[in-house]
Amino acid sequence: MFQGFPGSGKSYLGSALAKQARQHRYRAHYIRMPDLEESWASARDRPAGREKWLRKYAAFTLLVIDEWLLDTPTDDTRTMLLELLERRYDATSTVFCTQYAKKDWHQRLGGGVHADAIMDRIVHNTIWIETGEVNMREHTAAAN
Repeated sequence: MFQGFPGSGKSYLGSALAKQARQHRYRAHYIRMPDLEESWASARDRPAGREKWLRKYAAFTLLVIDEWLLDTPTDDTRTMLLELLERRYDATSTVFCTQYAKKDWHQRLGGGVHADAIMDRIVHNTIWIETGEVNMREHTAAAN
């Protein structure tokens, strides 16, 4: 889990981790949460699309999801996340890049049973890396 302020390097670290994993011949994929949701929505229109989609994303040895919980997920997205994380649990690695502290996740996931189940599959075996409070984009712009 890479957690920190905007511009603190979360996306850079997640992307670099996926790239390095691919160079070592691991099946790795980096995707932004909005793109993951869009991909899931488009899978609905294909025959057996959602099952194929779940198999594809569950099979990555490393899946990096950036912009985690930037927007509150819909019911359909929560269902997808629960199924995807259940398939990946204890079998593969998932990295989340987020601005939000763990204490805010339950509410951002919409509360309730789905939020409980999603968090249960994430928080117990997670390594948390705080990327800090410095916005490197702002810092670099001010230096120029």
